[in-house]
Amino acid sequence: MATKASRSAARVMIAPSVLLLLGWMLIPLALTLYFSVLRYNLLMPGANPFVGIENYTYFLTDPAFTDAIINTLLLVGGVLLITVLGGIGLAILLDQPMWGQGIVRILVIAPFFVMPTVSALVWKNMFMNPVNGLFAYLAKAVGMQPFDFFAVAPLASIIGIVSWQWLPFATLILLTAMQSLDSEQLEAAEMDGAGPVARFRYIMLPHMARAITVVILIQTIFLLSIFAEILVTTNGGPGTASTNLTFLVYAESLLRFDVGTGSAGGVVAIVLANIVAIFLMRMIGKNLDT
Repeated sequence: MATKASRSAARVMIAPSVLLLLGWMLIPLALTLYFSVLRYNLLMPGANPFVGIENYTYFLTDPAFTDAIINTLLLVGGVLLITVLGGIGLAILLDQPMWGQGIVRILVIAPFFVMPTVSALVWKNMFMNPVNGLFAYLAKAVGMQPFDFFAVAPLASIIGIVSWQWLPFATLILLTAMQSLDSEQLEAAEMDGAGPVARFRYIMLPHMARAITVVILIQTIFLLSIFAEILVTTNGGPGTASTNLTFLVYAESLLRFDVGTGSAGGVVAIVLANIVAIFLMRMIGKNLDT
């Protein structure tokens, strides 16, 4: 049993790390809140009058804000749909005995270790380029007109790139859940006459429910702040067709030099992200209790 002295010593030793972590989070947040109530423009240094909630009002009533919210929801929802469904399919496939199973699993997981900026540049220049890209070459080979992905379907293209990056993560988590399933349950169900669809629906899917919830929770938190893929492919365009909330904050702060409005947008983004995180945490808590 730990004594009072040992517990006090433990608190003293962990205190520097906790204080450093709090400072790492609270200082930038405090500065963001401070700048959000000032008319702080980098083109007008020294003139920083207090404006209260004016920056928030401007940001929330900006037509680009509505587009950014819709694009953020479509981006998160589209990536989750592709990665969860694709992850389930790949997990079931990789769980089957096959030649070179270890190598195949490594190849499937490999995209997750590619930096987002590098991945987006590769997809933009080597695959989706309407002149020299692989997809354009294949289209010309069968007599079709090359498709300009980032001009015609910019948001869908980004969803595809981000899904490619996050699919290995979902596959790894769901494959781990699949391997923890007792094979005797599947064998018993098969002996009772249950077909592949019935075994998947009533045994595999309920068993993977918790893992699916974890995938949705973790991915949603990260997908709300997708930025690099948008910056290096479409730069938020055409217009605001691929602008999400994170990119809108960047555009206000560093492209329009309006740090005050950008800080207000950052606060709004933090509040919305925390609302989503709390909702998902409650959902995963209920799932784990069942």
